[in-house]
Amino acid sequence: MPDLTTMGTRIGDLLRERGQTVAVSESSTGGLVSAALLAVPGASAYFLGGGVIYTRPARDALLGIGDADMRGMRSSSEPYARLAARTIRDRLGADWGLSETGAAGPTGNRYGDAAGHTCMAVAGPLDAAMTLETGSDNRQANMWRFAEATLAHFEDCLRRHG
Repeated sequence: MPDLTTMGTRIGDLLRERGQTVAVSESSTGGLVSAALLAVPGASAYFLGGGVIYTRPARDALLGIGDADMRGMRSSSEPYARLAARTIRDRLGADWGLSETGAAGPTGNRYGDAAGHTCMAVAGPLDAAMTLETGSDNRQANMWRFAEATLAHFEDCLRRHG
């Protein structure tokens, strides 16, 4: 497994070179995505902020996404990941929004997704979303795999847009 800080460093270098910024909304990674980006000296040049949006009250208060905005979608889905990425980007005035939403385990979520399910999205000059199914119910391992996949997805988008 790649070191999350190494991944954060590569992403930070790309953002600094381009003079771009990122904001993060994450859920089942519990802050690992933000931590990887913030572990890099000079992160204040590109990291504007973010939050662990783990509950409906957090979603309402921190993202301002209410039930009306969620009509026709559910959490832990690509449409919601896209909405969260766009919303955090816009709320913080970043060039890029990055989001992750899933079920780390050991059980699935109330939407019927099994443990090991997550969706991630990037919103910015390039928009993309993807789903990962690990097939594992190991909560900690899933959290790390979800963070790794979210960072890899973002780095891929940055390089494709570059």
